[in-house]
Amino acid sequence: MSEHPSHFLISAPSSNSGKTTITLGLLRALGERGLKVQPFKCGPDYIDTIHHTAAAGTQSINLDTFMTSGEHVKEIYRHYSAGADVSVTEGVMGLFDGADRMEGSSAAIAELLDIPVILVINARSMAYSVAPLIYGFKNFNKNIRVAGVIFNFVNTASHYRFLQDACEDAGVEALGYLPENRNLSIPSRHLGLHISAETDYEAIIQKLAEQIPLTVNLDRLLEITRHQVLVNNEPPASIPVQTGKKLRITIARDEAFSFTYHQNIEVLSQFGEITWFSPMHDSDLPETDLLYLPGGYPELFARTLADNESMRQSIHHYCSNDGLTYAECGGLMYLAKTLINSKGESFPMTGVLNCHTSMENAKMTLGYRIMHWNGREVRGHEFHYSKISDERLQAVPATLTNAKGIAVDTKMYRSKNTFASYTHLYWGDKPEFIEQLLTTIDAESESRNDNAQPKTEK
Repeated sequence: MSEHPSHFLISAPSSNSGKTTITLGLLRALGERGLKVQPFKCGPDYIDTIHHTAAAGTQSINLDTFMTSGEHVKEIYRHYSAGADVSVTEGVMGLFDGADRMEGSSAAIAELLDIPVILVINARSMAYSVAPLIYGFKNFNKNIRVAGVIFNFVNTASHYRFLQDACEDAGVEALGYLPENRNLSIPSRHLGLHISAETDYEAIIQKLAEQIPLTVNLDRLLEITRHQVLVNNEPPASIPVQTGKKLRITIARDEAFSFTYHQNIEVLSQFGEITWFSPMHDSDLPETDLLYLPGGYPELFARTLADNESMRQSIHHYCSNDGLTYAECGGLMYLAKTLINSKGESFPMTGVLNCHTSMENAKMTLGYRIMHWNGREVRGHEFHYSKISDERLQAVPATLTNAKGIAVDTKMYRSKNTFASYTHLYWGDKPEFIEQLLTTIDAESESRNDNAQPKTEK
């Protein structure tokens, strides 16, 4: 290979073009060539990164210019790209789709990082008419370099020849195609790919890795995307090394709880030692100073979570005794009294929060969020179908808005030292959010202790 590694962003004209499927196949196929592959994901998706990591054998990293600053995105891209032979970034939605025009889009990240774009185009119902589409994406923004195209759902060589002609006339190189094959598809949801025990992801990824080299020119893909990008082996500067008390930090991770941002975990690791546990399979909560219950699919595993009574009691005991806890989305559902699934079946949860959550009459809530709390701003993303019912919860004095600054109904709830919200916050560049949780309860504890001291007469 050249002295320069390859860098490229996989995007598409629209969602449902197959960019995740092709990304997964490329990650595995390139890795099987003996290359060190580093995956990234544009946007707030915490599901695709799980599949990326499985396909590449390397942790996938989120890049999001709304939840965090452009400098942070450049910093972590340079850090995790260091030492990689090829860095593959999967885009989100269509290439130019952002929170506000192009803001936060895949194109914005390609421009920020100065990396070329490979378009994935669904050609199931198109032939030469794809030429003006490709031409438009190539020329719409001169700061975006569309280097090549991979077509999806192409079933014959003659069909592909029409598409090659279109690419030639549009001035973008055709790199190959993927034929339509039900064995190469993964069930999807509104946010990324579905995670289900019924789907053999490993088998699908491996089949993709075997098919792609047959119809996609990987040598040419690597050649046209070789690019010098400034890399940095040092840890991101936005993660300061903490020198205070080292905490025992316990994080849920199993089939029901898996939606985390890697940089959030990196920040937490600077506050203490992390222990992972399973609310589904373990019997008791480990000794902890900070419990983190991330999002996931508790509704799909409600019966197993309910049947693990010893764990439910262990978490209830910890939270009832002022244990510091932060829960988001699926974690919030687990802390409620009951979880009602889409069939109307009710399952007991931990009962830490004085509410119930329900999947009945499900309605999607989706979008970026900005939270202001005690003079600090932290951003995140909300995505869920469940709702809180029979609500008797106390909210913290925080305001939450959407990407355009319009107030939303979402709240941050508190019960003793348990904090919970439907928003998946990103504190990968804001360790002060964790510091605020810690200082809030420390200050209140000191205040209680002071008030409890006997008064002496002077």
